[in-house]
Amino acid sequence: MFFKSLVRPLLVAFLGNNNNNNSSGGNRPTTTLQSSSSAVDVSTTTTTTASSFEILSTTKVAGGGLYHRIQHESYSTKTSMILGLFIPSTHQHRPTDEMTPAMFWLSGLTCDDTNFAIKAGPVAFAAAEQYNIALVIPDTSPRGDGVADVPDASDLGMGAGFYIDATQEPYATNYQMYSYITQELPKFVQNAFSIGKIKSISGHSMGGHGALTIAMKDPSSWVAVSAFSPICNPTKVPWGKKAFEAYLGSVQAGRDHDATGMDDPFLESQLTPQALLDAAAAASTSSKQKISLNMRPGYDHSYYFISSFIENHIAYHATRLNKAQGVLRASATASADDFSKTTGKPIQCKAMVARAPKQPLIEEDIIVDPPGIGEVRVKVIANALCHTDIYTLDGNDPEGLFPCILGHEAGCIVESVGPGVSSVKPGDHVIPCYTPQCSQTSCIFCMSPKTNLCPEIRSTQGQGVMPDGTTRFHDKDGNDIYHFMGCSTMSEYTVLAEISCAKISKEMALEKACLFGCGISTGLGAVWNTCNVPADSSVAVFGLGAVGLAVIQGAKMAGASKIIAIDINPEKFEMARRLGATHCVDSSPDKLGDNKSIQQVIAGDLTDWGVDYSFDCTGNVNVMRAALESCHRGWGESCVIGVAASGHEISTRPFQLVTGRVWKGTAFGGFKSRRDVPKLVQRYLDGDLPIDHYITHTFEGVDKTNEAIDALHSGSCLRAVVRY
Repeated sequence: MFFKSLVRPLLVAFLGNNNNNNSSGGNRPTTTLQSSSSAVDVSTTTTTTASSFEILSTTKVAGGGLYHRIQHESYSTKTSMILGLFIPSTHQHRPTDEMTPAMFWLSGLTCDDTNFAIKAGPVAFAAAEQYNIALVIPDTSPRGDGVADVPDASDLGMGAGFYIDATQEPYATNYQMYSYITQELPKFVQNAFSIGKIKSISGHSMGGHGALTIAMKDPSSWVAVSAFSPICNPTKVPWGKKAFEAYLGSVQAGRDHDATGMDDPFLESQLTPQALLDAAAAASTSSKQKISLNMRPGYDHSYYFISSFIENHIAYHATRLNKAQGVLRASATASADDFSKTTGKPIQCKAMVARAPKQPLIEEDIIVDPPGIGEVRVKVIANALCHTDIYTLDGNDPEGLFPCILGHEAGCIVESVGPGVSSVKPGDHVIPCYTPQCSQTSCIFCMSPKTNLCPEIRSTQGQGVMPDGTTRFHDKDGNDIYHFMGCSTMSEYTVLAEISCAKISKEMALEKACLFGCGISTGLGAVWNTCNVPADSSVAVFGLGAVGLAVIQGAKMAGASKIIAIDINPEKFEMARRLGATHCVDSSPDKLGDNKSIQQVIAGDLTDWGVDYSFDCTGNVNVMRAALESCHRGWGESCVIGVAASGHEISTRPFQLVTGRVWKGTAFGGFKSRRDVPKLVQRYLDGDLPIDHYITHTFEGVDKTNEAIDALHSGSCLRAVVRY
């Protein structure tokens, strides 16, 4: 893989090759990959017409995304154009005011819109799903009756549009591919599918030439560009000369479409990468480019070459696409909120109030007081439902107080700060953390690397009040409403202790940032911090809700070699496998067989002595015992994550501990909130820690919180996010 940086915001990744002897659609690879059909889970064909476009077919591909083939009438080419469009499953959960970023792929000579999907799709679609970007795959030329063509030529006419605007007839009428790719197609996918406001471009061979020249001519429109075996110097090679003379009237007229001019067996005679290197080296000091060329010996010029390395390219693009999306988001947020009119004054807003246990929440207009000393008032942008909220609402929490405002997984913007607050200011983005971090040198808990359990405000937090012993919430009659876990984010505004505010990058979407407020962080941290699971360990995870799946994801990232996922709902196994589970076990009594316990299945059938680490993510004390007893004799560790109902106790035979097993627990995964949550967010922004897959349901408006609770009860919901 070869990456290079260009001046201005444009970044380029190249993949060169040698030992080439095929055309861009060649079929003689020197490596063997899986067949394209292996990536397709479900395929359905539909014909859906909407305005000026038609969805010819829709295919569900690996990971849950959808691949559409779409036909639309083009005003640029004056023909019907067909394109492929991969849309990641997370697209449906994006905020209505935000578009999914897209990588545009330009194919090579003789190809159409399907070649990439058939030969590179198995890898490319899975990677795009992982990184939450769309792929736009247009045809290589106009086609149809009346479109000029050279039937016996593979490098001119249909299938060889060269991504330029022809000026010479008979091609000028239809061959307007530069305008189509740079203007019409981006507008089409934005308007029809809410995709591609932030975009990048890539391609192969002729498409690599197109990607390079399009991006270099207009770097402000494309945040990244990459190319596989591009025709670097088309004005000096047979393919380019033939095309430019036919389409533009002369080779000289093609200089604006030459990546070196601004000259396989194809490598030296057609691709000429050295010419691009020489052009960059000769550039003026102000625009000099650093280029490194990565050659891949043994690969030919075909799509099998692309499928070998497309995952790296997509990761490269996704990092830059999501970064640009974040910058745009931060800029929009900075100009959207003016809190000067509310600073220092009570705010009336809507909140979902829990008046009594086992009763639906009630939407009410409440008053939120200004922040006191060491306090921060925030505008809640989005809140994710957690089972801990339901645990309290169901009356199982011994500290549960009513009436109260629940909620503790949220993304917020600071509206105002009280006296003495120095770590955040109005306009900052924060995640409320139910586990605070005072960071005082006098706090032995904050100073110790062994724990994150800062007790600074624990007593008042458990009493449902702020550190000064009073509340900031009042109903319409002036009666106090209790706080919950120091957060209370089922309200459009809430007040937090400064030491409970984790300040994060404004590039992070708050609809996603909220997930780091509890469950996902807890699962990851249980693996990375509490148990510090080393590589090549064996792991068993009991309970496959969002926390359990986060444990699996964390274990996979830590390098665990065997990850056993246990649940009584086998529908959860697909996601568990996607995140890294190597074995899935339905622990329903009628599924284990031979009157076996789950302990016997794990420590006996799936392993000889048990797993190195086990994690309970259920809150069921019987499962906690099973998790411990599934651990390896002599050194196994079991971590309790799930919160049991009030009054429940755990038990096991002392011999289980005498023989070397360790029982431990975790709160918020051992993360020190204000220090570590911003790091988790940054890892997401860097593309190292995907979390979008946890959002399975989205709702608009605080009044939809009861619907989100119903979704959470359905068994198919990991996280329901309510955007206020």
